[in-house]
Amino acid sequence: MLPTVTETARIVVCEDDEPTLELLCDHLTADRFATFPAPTASDAMRLCVYNQPDLMLLDLGLPDAAGLDLLREIRNPDRTVNRIDPGLGVIIVSGRSTERDRVRGLAEGADDYVLKPFSYGELLARINSVLRRRRSSHPVVQVGEIEINDIEHTVKVSGRYLRLSMKEYALLKVLAAEPSRVFSKEELLREVWGYRSMGHTRTLEAHCSRLRRKLDPDNGRYVVNCWGVGYRLVGP
Repeated sequence: MLPTVTETARIVVCEDDEPTLELLCDHLTADRFATFPAPTASDAMRLCVYNQPDLMLLDLGLPDAAGLDLLREIRNPDRTVNRIDPGLGVIIVSGRSTERDRVRGLAEGADDYVLKPFSYGELLARINSVLRRRRSSHPVVQVGEIEINDIEHTVKVSGRYLRLSMKEYALLKVLAAEPSRVFSKEELLREVWGYRSMGHTRTLEAHCSRLRRKLDPDNGRYVVNCWGVGYRLVGP
């Protein structure tokens, strides 16, 4: 039997260019996302209402409506007329490259703006960043026996409170945003410390080691070192 693939997030791809739509859906599916192709704005609205996605990739030039009008509908906070989660992550993917277009899209509520032609690797990084921010907007994150309370700025494991440094707390939050996903060392150094080079790996290794011991002094079972790649957070 083939192993069951766990989907990491649900993404609506609203793009009217068929080759681009197929390419994005193929790549995202290979990266364990559930994808919902939407060649029109009406398709995207229907999928957002009935499939409860985590994020939408939105083209601005659609055949039946302007992409910005669709974005305005999504961001409408009036729940009597808007059945879509107003907090849905939205990344505009468009060939409109003027500063005015970018400013207008972000002002209407887009989380990010990616220009065509784009690198899929960069787009994937932007997707993961938006998903992490969206998930971290919830004040309490539960991963197995680990509970992170962003309002109280506390961490508990099986009811036991931990004392973490600011960097240890930030590192745990990044790892907990996508439990079981392996974060590369470059990603963690950039997200937690703002470093853009690999010259600080000892800093990362030291913090991961301390965090591992604090989460589980006996077995160190939560923070896993994936040799040669990076780190991930897993439950028992």
